[in-house]
Amino acid sequence: MYINKVFIYGNLTRDPEVKALPSGSQVASFSVATNRTYKDQAGQQQDQVEYHNITMFGRQAEVAGQYLKKGRPVYIEGRLQTRNWEKDGVKHYRTEVIADRFQFGPSPRDGAAPAAAAAPAQQAAPTGDAIQYPDEDINPEDIPF
Repeated sequence: MYINKVFIYGNLTRDPEVKALPSGSQVASFSVATNRTYKDQAGQQQDQVEYHNITMFGRQAEVAGQYLKKGRPVYIEGRLQTRNWEKDGVKHYRTEVIADRFQFGPSPRDGAAPAAAAAPAQQAAPTGDAIQYPDEDINPEDIPF
């Protein structure tokens, strides 16, 4: 059995770039930065940043282009894929994460969560009067069944 699975939680380093494929499907590309903190041999705390190229297709690409912005945290699940091409006699390689699914991270303090990512408790209550329940207690013997 072979497994090619990637889980990433980090911040967007740039806004997603959304393009249309000849088939009409959407493709979004962006990068996510993840941080790692460790102690070196001298005992000093060190920070290391890793950048990951992300590619999404279809409806997810549209949603990512609409709601994801630079600096926003995001959780990505996907698979690794390496592409290669030749340009001017030089072979180039690019390893990227092909996202299968994603979730929005916490909203920035100055902005509200997008409607697609907001939890039901965060969504605005419907306008109009709230349901008023009677104050009287219900006696189980009064229930007809």
